Amino acid sequence: MPAKSLSGLNVLVTGASGGIGAAIVERLAEEGARPIIHYGRDRAGAEALLARISGEGWIVQADLLKPGGAFELWRESEAVSGRIHALVNNAGIRTEISIDAEPENWRDAWQREFQVNFFAAADLCKEALRHFKAHGGGRIVNMASRAGQRGYAADAMPYGATKAALINLTKSIARSFGADGVVALALAPGWVRTEMAEDFVEKFGKQAAVADIPIGEMAQPLEIAELVAFALRPSQRSLNGATLDVNGGSHIR
Repeated sequence: MPAKSLSGLNVLVTGASGGIGAAIVERLAEEGARPIIHYGRDRAGAEALLARISGEGWIVQADLLKPGGAFELWRESEAVSGRIHALVNNAGIRTEISIDAEPENWRDAWQREFQVNFFAAADLCKEALRHFKAHGGGRIVNMASRAGQRGYAADAMPYGATKAALINLTKSIARSFGADGVVALALAPGWVRTEMAEDFVEKFGKQAAVADIPIGEMAQPLEIAELVAFALRPSQRSLNGATLDVNGGSHIR
């Protein structure tokens, strides 16, 4: 059992009912935090997750595809918890769209992906920063991707672009608000063994997924969760501005 190094911290985790989000919530709870579990549609998953952490947290629903969804999420999260000590922007979508798509479909794919992966995260960062400045500081962990560092596949270019923007936002926050007691960093995983990865493996085989990963394995959700919990420890202030690579050596800077 990990040390209770996060005792007393209320942490908002977006997209918390999915594989990586749920692993993050469980790890934070193990270390003493009280997670605010955000979900979009999977209420049953969110309720099951809250039960697994013995009810020591809250559930908040919000549609991050809506332009005002992130602001609604923050207001509700603040209402249920009073004080939010950390924000983990984990929610994300990945859309496949070809350059041969009709212009309307092309623009719709880009707009949807930027809305969820970047604009909603930026809106939450805005509210978090105002809250943190008023209450003595806080932490932001943004879930980026290897794709945001090295580019991405031809049919999924919006995803890589959103993650690159998220990394840059994280750096700007770190430089601009560190003096206010804010610590911001990004995680950049490669393939993580989630439902999406399992679907890919089923279609194309495991070797296709791990061909360019020197260790020959995808990351496990628990690896990501452990890093998030570590980044939220009060002792880790000097991680401010960092992008932590979690890709098995498939992209080395």
